[in-house]
Amino acid sequence: MRDNNEYQRALLYLYGKSLMLHDTSLFHPVLRFHFLDAVAHLDYTLGLLSYNFASPKNIMGMEYMRWRIDEEKRDDRPLFRGFVNWLKANHPERFERLPTVWRLVYDDEDPAGYRSFRLVLDPDTKTALPVGFFTMAIDELFESEFLKGLYSETGSLDRLFEEYRASRA
Repeated sequence: MRDNNEYQRALLYLYGKSLMLHDTSLFHPVLRFHFLDAVAHLDYTLGLLSYNFASPKNIMGMEYMRWRIDEEKRDDRPLFRGFVNWLKANHPERFERLPTVWRLVYDDEDPAGYRSFRLVLDPDTKTALPVGFFTMAIDELFESEFLKGLYSETGSLDRLFEEYRASRA
C-alpha cells in the first residue's frame, strides 16, 4: 500500500458505508446484481489504484470479476443495459436520478465502461479518475432514496424495470 494514497482513503470511505437498514434480499434480483456489481467495480478500480496489482485484495477482486461475466448473462440480467437506455428515452427525469456509474456505463451513447474489470470513463485517456469521482459515485449508490427504489414490488425502479420487461414480451 502506498503511504497517504488518496485512493485508499476513498476505498476506506466505501468500506465505511452500510446497508444495515436495508434487506438486500428483498431488492429486485436484476437491480440487486447490478447494484452490487457497480460497488464491486468501484472497489476493484480503487483497489488497483491503492494496492499492488498482485495483492491478495486485488487477486480476490479479479476472481469475482471473472465470475460475474457468466452471472451477468443469467435470467433477466442481460435486460439491464436496455432498461437504462429505455429509461433515458422514456423517463429522462428518472434516468438523470440514476447513479452516475449506471448512467455512464450502461448508456449506449457514452464511451464509459468496464475495461479489464476497471471502471473507465474515457477509453482514450491514460490518467486515473479523480478521487472526487469515486466519493461522489459511492455516495450516489448508497443514497437512501435510490436504495428504496431497488426493492421488489415497492421500489420505483422495480416497477419501471417490470414495465420495461413487459414491453419486450
